[in-house]
Amino acid sequence: MRLITVAGSPSVGKTSVIVRTVRQLTAGGLRAGVIKFDALDTADHALYRRAGIPVSVGLSHGVCPDHFFVSNIDDARAWGEAQGFDVLVSESAGLCNRCSPHIRGVLAVCVVDALSGVHTPRKIGPMLRLADLVLITKGDIVSQAEREVFAHHVALANPRASVLFVNGITGQGSAAFADRIRCAEAVGTLEGARLRFPMPSAVCPYCVGETCIGVDHQRGHVRKIAFDAPEVPP
Repeated sequence: MRLITVAGSPSVGKTSVIVRTVRQLTAGGLRAGVIKFDALDTADHALYRRAGIPVSVGLSHGVCPDHFFVSNIDDARAWGEAQGFDVLVSESAGLCNRCSPHIRGVLAVCVVDALSGVHTPRKIGPMLRLADLVLITKGDIVSQAEREVFAHHVALANPRASVLFVNGITGQGSAAFADRIRCAEAVGTLEGARLRFPMPSAVCPYCVGETCIGVDHQRGHVRKIAFDAPEVPP
C-alpha cells in the first residue's frame, strides 16, 4: 500500500484537493482511503463520505497533534491495509506551522495557499521544507505574476521539492498529483521508521496540565525571550 502524508495550515484547501485527487485514482482502478488527523473537531469526514471515500478520523484533543500523529500513524497504516486500500492518504493540519508529520521513505506533500502572502513559505517549518511535493492552491484568485513570485518563494524555502498549482474546486492539477501518488513507493510496517525532522518539544509543565502563570511554575524545557533595550528615537 502507498502511504502519502499531506500537511498544511488550516483552510488552505487540503481536503478539496485530496477529494479531487482520490477521484482521479479511483477512476484509474486504485482503491484509496483517508485518515484525517485534527485537534479538537472536524467536519471533513462528512465531505469524504459524501464523495464516497472511506475515511477514519483521529482527534488529538489535549495532546500535541504532532505527537498524536506519530503515535497513531502505524495503526492507521495497518487499518488501511486491512481495508484493502492501494493508497492511504494521511491529512493533518500544521496548526503552528512547526509541525513535521513527514516520514522517511513516504511521499511527503505540503499544501500552501497563494493568498497567504509571499513571505509565508519561509515561516513554515519542516512540513514544507522537507516535503517532496508542494501544492499551491487558490492560484486562480491571484495574477500570473503573483503566482510566479509565490512559487519562487516556495522554491527558496525548499529547493528540492516539486511544485504544482492545484485547484480544489475545478480539479485542475489533481491529475498530475495523482500521477505522483501512483509512482510512490509502497510501504510496509512503519515500525522502526523515522520522521524526517524531530517534533516540537513537549516537556514543559504546561504540557501536563499546569495553568498558573509565573516563573515559579515553569520547569523543564522552557524558552525565554532575551529582550533588548528599547531603541531611543533620534
